[in-house]
Amino acid sequence: MRDRGRGGRERVPVVVQARSGRRGLARVLWFAAETVVTCGVLILLLVVHQLWWTNQQARAEAGERVAVLEQEWDISPPEAGGSSGASGASGDAVGTSPAAEEPPPVGGSSASPSARPSSGGAKPSPAPARTPSGETFAVLRIPRIGLTVPVAQGISKSKVLDKGYVGHYPGTAAPGRVGNVALAGHRNTHGEPFRYVNRLRKGDEITLRTREGTYTYRVDQILPVTSPRDTGVIQPVPRSIVKPSYGYSKAGSYLTLTTCTPEFTSRYRLIVWATLRR
Repeated sequence: MRDRGRGGRERVPVVVQARSGRRGLARVLWFAAETVVTCGVLILLLVVHQLWWTNQQARAEAGERVAVLEQEWDISPPEAGGSSGASGASGDAVGTSPAAEEPPPVGGSSASPSARPSSGGAKPSPAPARTPSGETFAVLRIPRIGLTVPVAQGISKSKVLDKGYVGHYPGTAAPGRVGNVALAGHRNTHGEPFRYVNRLRKGDEITLRTREGTYTYRVDQILPVTSPRDTGVIQPVPRSIVKPSYGYSKAGSYLTLTTCTPEFTSRYRLIVWATLRR
């Protein structure tokens, strides 16, 4: 029976409005929960893609490229020339901004620093023939960390590093030549070839194989942390301009590995130097 107040007018029960309000609130909360779960799943998939799938793709491509290169070298004679000169930049390199694939110049210099002539007594070998950006021309091996990876010209992310390759800084020496063979590689994701270069120790061997031959370098210095703008580390006679106690003072045949540090950031650079033994 409906409750009537004075004048015979019906009264609407307050409890009906309260139940309707609760149902509306429940629908809003349910929608919010579904949205949060969906966003969480998408973020998880993105993380899986970056940390797992990109590594699988890049490692597979890099492995195939190593096999193709070495098969070609085994069945064809050496050709004159080597690698030099190209453009591109990445967050694992030095002298560049980590925010863009091919960032603007730092302090007015070129995106990838060019090597200056050495002030030592020895003179660098004549520059080898140009290799197009993104083209592989060597295979890098580091037994200590179980690494075998192709080396491509340039340090562009899309053309080189994101394929799982190691990039050769334009303007730096070719393998086996007097000067500094400077290389960059990802520390994390996209094959992460330099993930464990922090495990290298003085005396560890590193080899670079090209069509012309195999060159063995021996690790003798490691710079754990330096600025991304420390272009001194890739000069023909490498020496840090941020920490001058690290580096060399005379001409020679050097190999430099550069990558980001700490892991999963691009705030600083980790540098490994080695010298040619044979």
